[in-house]
Amino acid sequence: MNHASSNRELEEQTAQLIIETLNLDIEVADIDPEDYLFGEGLALDSIDALELAMAITQRFGFQLRSDDSNNREIFRSLRALARHIADNKTK
Repeated sequence: MNHASSNRELEEQTAQLIIETLNLDIEVADIDPEDYLFGEGLALDSIDALELAMAITQRFGFQLRSDDSNNREIFRSLRALARHIADNKTK
C-alpha cells in the first residue's frame, strides 16, 4: 500500500471515529480533510475535544494531553489529526 492511500485510509478511520464518538449526523465524505474541526468547519467544542481524545487513546493506544502546546495544530483539521495519529499510534 502506498503512503498516500494509507494516509487517506487513516483520515477516513479518523473521520469515522469523530462521527461515532460525537454522534454527528453526517457521513465521512462530508468532512473535508482540510476543514477546521473547531470554530468554523465542524464547529466542535472543548467537550468534544475531550471525548475525542479519549476515543483516540482507546482506538490508537496513545494519549493526547490537554496541556500539549501543539493541541491547536493537532486538532486543526481532520488531516492534521490523522497525521498526528499516524506518527504516534501504538496499535
